[in-house]
Amino acid sequence: MKKIITIAFLFAATVTTYSQSLRYQDLGVLFSKNDDNGSARFTAMSGAFGALGGDVSAMSVNPAGISVFTNSYFTGTINSRNTDISAEFGDANFNDRRKTTTDNKYFNLSHAGAVLVFDSAYRSDWNKFAIGFNYRITNDFENSFSAQGNEAVTRFDTNPRNPGTIYNYTDGQLYDTNYNGETTELNIAFSSVHKNKLHVGLGLNFYDLNFTQQSVLTELNSDEDGNILDVELYQENLTTGTGFSANAGFIYKANQNFRFGLAYQTPTWYTEILQDTNYNQDSNIDIGETAFFPDEVYSFSENNPRQFISYKLKTPSKITASAAFIFGKDGLISLDYINKNYKNIKLSNGGFTVENEFFENDLRNTHSLNIGTEWRIDRFSLRGGYKFEQDPSKSSIASDNLKGYSLGAGYNFGNMKLDFSFSDNNRTGVYNLYSNLNTVVNPSELKIDNKTITASISFNL
Repeated sequence: MKKIITIAFLFAATVTTYSQSLRYQDLGVLFSKNDDNGSARFTAMSGAFGALGGDVSAMSVNPAGISVFTNSYFTGTINSRNTDISAEFGDANFNDRRKTTTDNKYFNLSHAGAVLVFDSAYRSDWNKFAIGFNYRITNDFENSFSAQGNEAVTRFDTNPRNPGTIYNYTDGQLYDTNYNGETTELNIAFSSVHKNKLHVGLGLNFYDLNFTQQSVLTELNSDEDGNILDVELYQENLTTGTGFSANAGFIYKANQNFRFGLAYQTPTWYTEILQDTNYNQDSNIDIGETAFFPDEVYSFSENNPRQFISYKLKTPSKITASAAFIFGKDGLISLDYINKNYKNIKLSNGGFTVENEFFENDLRNTHSLNIGTEWRIDRFSLRGGYKFEQDPSKSSIASDNLKGYSLGAGYNFGNMKLDFSFSDNNRTGVYNLYSNLNTVVNPSELKIDNKTITASISFNL
C-alpha cells in the first residue's frame, strides 16, 4: 500500500519560476488585440465600415463616418458569447495526448453610443457637422480552460523534510486557468462633410483596462517506493490601467456607387499599468501559493509578500484602407483592409529588455481583411460578413490566424430599428505550462471557437 507523504511547504529555493501564468510579452500582445464588438449591424457585416459610416460603431474604425448620418441617432447593444476551448496535452512523445473541452458562456452590455448631427447655419462648403459618443468592450477577457495529461515532468520532485528522496515518477499533470475582466473604450469623435463628397473626422479614445488570471497547476508525483507527493501551485495576477489613443480619417464619395476611405489610429499609450500578483516573473524564488495534499495548505505570500508592479505599455498603431460599392437603396458591399505592426509593442518603466526584444524579433506586421454586405427589401435588411485576422507571431501556423463569418437581419420601424446578428470565428494556439524548465515540455494545443449573438435597438433623435 502506498504511503502518503503530506507536506505543508516546499522551500522556494528548490524550484525556479513557473510560467503557467501569462508573461509580460503575452500580456503585451493580449492587451493590443480588439474583439470588434459593436452594434448588431456592425458585427453582422464583420465590422467592414471604414468607407461606409452611418453606424455609431463605425467611429471606432473611421471617425469620418459619423457625418454620413442625416439625423441624430442612438444605439444600445447586448451580446451573448459562447466560447469552446479544446486543450490537448499528453505525454512527451505525443503518443497519448488527452483532449479536454471547456464550454464558456457570457453575457454583456457590449456597446452603446449616440451621434448628434448639426446642419450649418451659414452658407459654406462645409454643410454638416457631427459629434459622436461611443462606449464598447474592445477586449472581453472572460474565458477559462483546462488541460490534463502526462508529459513525464516532475518539477516538484523534492520533499524538503526528506531531501534524500526524489519524486521523479508522475501520474500526470492537471492545469486550470480562469481569465476575467475587459478593456472598455470610450470614443469621442468629430466629423464634417465638404460639398457632400468628402467626410473628414477626428476621434479621441479613452481606455479602461481590468484583467485577472487565476491558474492552478497540479502534479501527481511519486518516488520509486510508491510514496506520493501531490502538489498544487496557485498563481494569480490582477492588472489595471488606463490608456489613450487618437484616430483620424476621411471618406470620399467618388460617385453614387463607389466610395473609399482611409483611417489611421495612433498607438494606445497606457501611462501606468498596475499589477498585483503572488508571483514575480523576474525572480527564481517567488512562485505563488503551494498546497500539498490531502489537507494542508501553505500560503507562500506569508514569507514572500505579494508583488506590486507598475509599468507602461505602448500598443501598435493601425491603418485601415476601405472601399464600398453602393447599389442604390437595394444593397452594398464593403471591404476593410487593416495593417497593424505588433513589432512596435513596447514595455517601459522597468527592466523589459528581453520582452521588447521578443516584440521586435518574434512578432510581425499583420494583415487583416473584413468584408461585409447588406441587402434591403422594403423595411427589412439581410446582412453577412467575413473576417480574417493574421496571427502576430512569426512562428504561428495557418490555423492560428483568426477566421470567421457573420450573419444578421434588421427591421426598420421608422423612428426605431431592431437588429440581430450571429458571428462565429475560430483559431488555434499553444499554451506553455512549463516554459521555464531546462527540459523540453510540449505545450498544450488549443482550439478556440467563439460564437456570439448580438442584439441592438436604435432610435432617431
